[in-house]
Amino acid sequence: MILEVEGVEFQYKSKEVLKDIRFELKKNEILSILGPNGVGKTTLLKCMNAILKPKKGAVLIEKENVLELEQIEIARRLGYVPQRCEPARLTAFDAVLLGRMPHMKWSITPDDVMIVESTIKKLHLEEMALRYIDELSGGELQKVGIARAIAQNPKLLLLDEPTSSLDLRNQLEILDTVRDVVRKENVSAIMTMHDLNLAFRYSDKFLFLKNGTIFAAGSMDEITPDIIGEVYGVPVTIENFQDVSVVIPV
Repeated sequence: MILEVEGVEFQYKSKEVLKDIRFELKKNEILSILGPNGVGKTTLLKCMNAILKPKKGAVLIEKENVLELEQIEIARRLGYVPQRCEPARLTAFDAVLLGRMPHMKWSITPDDVMIVESTIKKLHLEEMALRYIDELSGGELQKVGIARAIAQNPKLLLLDEPTSSLDLRNQLEILDTVRDVVRKENVSAIMTMHDLNLAFRYSDKFLFLKNGTIFAAGSMDEITPDIIGEVYGVPVTIENFQDVSVVIPV
């Protein structure tokens, strides 16, 4: 297993948000965390990345507890992309280059530059590489944030709603890239998602949160319309179209 989450619990002041969260993820797998707004999806990602400190539990990356590591060591293992990447007066190239910082010693190496150039090419960002990111659209900025995380060469990508600001073409392009990186670079990815159909199209496993706990988890074969209906409060059917599972409200 590349990841083991063991009994993670978190609360804001007196409000309990996550209760006894436990799951595992293998290498080369993509997991989507699903559930309605306010259920704790983003909080769980931040606990896994030690941005938030859980009240209880452990997050193990290849048997090392992330919650006990220095920040630079966490950054070498986890690439995190928040819902909104803050713009700054940097070029897109330099923003992606920041992803190499956990691996740098004294200066930027030719290998660092090569990795950044390769990542920019993978995400088709060549035309904006020298543009300032505070001049980019929200969707373009999101793609630069994902490129920065990929350039870190992490063991695990954590993506918080990676397609939320993107049009349909860019949604598919980004998720195709994530899947390609996961398959070829021997890493794994966890995404929080609102679009069930995109999640079903690109993920290997699914984790449904409800009331701060795991309501259901498993592969596509284990996800039923009843599970989705219970979590979202909407009756649905799941149909197969060209070998892709599609959720349809009824």
